[in-house]
Amino acid sequence: MSIDEAWDILLKYDYKRTKNREILLRFFDDADRYVTAMEVRVAVERDNPGISFDTIYRNLAMFSKLGILDETELNGERLFRMQCATDHHHHHFICTACGGTKSIPICPMDSVTVNLSEYVIEGHKFEIYGRCPKCKVG
Repeated sequence: MSIDEAWDILLKYDYKRTKNREILLRFFDDADRYVTAMEVRVAVERDNPGISFDTIYRNLAMFSKLGILDETELNGERLFRMQCATDHHHHHFICTACGGTKSIPICPMDSVTVNLSEYVIEGHKFEIYGRCPKCKVG
């Protein structure tokens, strides 16, 4: 998702264009990986000293709820990244060391739904965790 697309969503729901939100969106546009709220705080404090953790966390939760950020949990901690720009359904490999991701173009639900024909599926999440080529132990 681009920053302009994110702003379109925010303005559609009457959220104001603020300096803090602009800084956060720019950070995620550049990050291209999953990051913790604390990593976000450390990075954005350089551009906006004194930004509160509450402000950051509230915006992360709101961005996630609106579909601007993708959210996952790893080792009991919430991680965030900018929503993918693709319009096709896919999943991710997530590096447990650096938070980097790789798109997985297939979906295991294609085979699972055969056994759930009488059920109404409302959603699913599929992620693979491990170490990327840069982070794997030699």
